[in-house]
Amino acid sequence: MQRIRLRYTKRGRLRFTSHRDFQRAFERALRRAEVPMAYSAGFTPHPKVSYANAAPTGTGSEAEYLEIALTAPRDPAKLMALLDESMPTGLDIVDAVEARTSGLADRLAASVWELRLDGVSVEEAARAAEAFRAAETVEVQRKTKSGIRTFDAREAVVGLEAHESHEAHKASDVSAGPADRPSEAACAILRLVVRHVTPAVRPDDVLSGLRAVADLAPPVPAAVTRLAQGPFDEETGTVTDPLALDREADPTAPQKAATGTATATAPAVEGSA
Repeated sequence: MQRIRLRYTKRGRLRFTSHRDFQRAFERALRRAEVPMAYSAGFTPHPKVSYANAAPTGTGSEAEYLEIALTAPRDPAKLMALLDESMPTGLDIVDAVEARTSGLADRLAASVWELRLDGVSVEEAARAAEAFRAAETVEVQRKTKSGIRTFDAREAVVGLEAHESHEAHKASDVSAGPADRPSEAACAILRLVVRHVTPAVRPDDVLSGLRAVADLAPPVPAAVTRLAQGPFDEETGTVTDPLALDREADPTAPQKAATGTATATAPAVEGSA
């Protein structure tokens, strides 16, 4: 059995697709591309696809990950191209490697998010970000199945900075692509780096915290895009490529790089404590 790890995106209007919607679209793409999938046993066999830390419905993403199991070997780059052709525009397959190590989900330790705040000046956003960083704790509430839960949104945040929209666009790494934005009009952009902890701290929790500590209340809902997710490097303060270990373990990697067929890597994105 061969295992392939894929990175995919949610862009444009397809940011509003649910995880279940994506699963249906992806399984149709597997059939169209005639991928030799391995199936589970039992009365209702299903293709062996493992999803890792999917972004919430309504948020865009440049860095979603999954793993598939095959019954016959396939070249990851060719498989990526076939699947991408079979997916709707906006749900794009942008990277693929053969899984040569274990623990992909464990490597997704942090995320970089971009929060577009239309109707908010960069000065106001910078003031709110500074107040959030200066706070020891920022308690927020979230409605759960068991009722209202209160937790600290500050501890998980390792970076929060404000930019103007054109500055944030220039700062985006081209290997991941710029953040998906509904408009190019000038506005404030918050770049958020957050660890994956329990309970999970989401971008909307940070927005609630900014409202609590700095009375920041955008007039329209923020457009949120995940730019990267992966291991968090404590020394450099960056979120790095979770597929790097698989590339390094590939004995043919130097040959692929020499022939120009190696896949692009995800960006390392800096955070600021």
